[in-house]
Amino acid sequence: MKKLSLLLLLASGAAMADEAALQHCRTLADGAARLACYDAIPPGFKAHAGATPAAASTAAPAHAAVPASAAPAVDRAFEVQSSTVAAARAASAPTLETSIVGEFEGWGPGQTIRLANGQIWRVEDDSSEIVYVTNPKVSLRKGMMGAVFMDIQGARGAPKVRRIQ
Repeated sequence: MKKLSLLLLLASGAAMADEAALQHCRTLADGAARLACYDAIPPGFKAHAGATPAAASTAAPAHAAVPASAAPAVDRAFEVQSSTVAAARAASAPTLETSIVGEFEGWGPGQTIRLANGQIWRVEDDSSEIVYVTNPKVSLRKGMMGAVFMDIQGARGAPKVRRIQ
């Protein structure tokens, strides 16, 4: 029992020392020094709930200590774009203009379509349409998330396609 008490006393003393270190780190105004101070605290340490309000009242606000030049750079690739910007980019997306040689009677799911330039495309979605045209012009355009749609002259819909050859 004495050994257990001694062990608990030593552990609580270390925890109190770490609590004091936390409070000291919170008072540092320099961001780099504050980070180094937090890094020096042992990894398994967890702050007690009672220590936070007292330390918070004496600590300098973190945002005041960090200069504007030290703020992290914003990665523009992850920003949400407005619908007008997205629409403008979609309108300027590259398209491929070609045609289908001969009679074309429409498409269905999984059907392959051979174009005049030699490319072969497969319908990837569940769309289907019957349209009777001869040598229709075809426009392949990129959609969202890498999808490619085939606009066929005379058709009302545009199937989602994938190039297979």
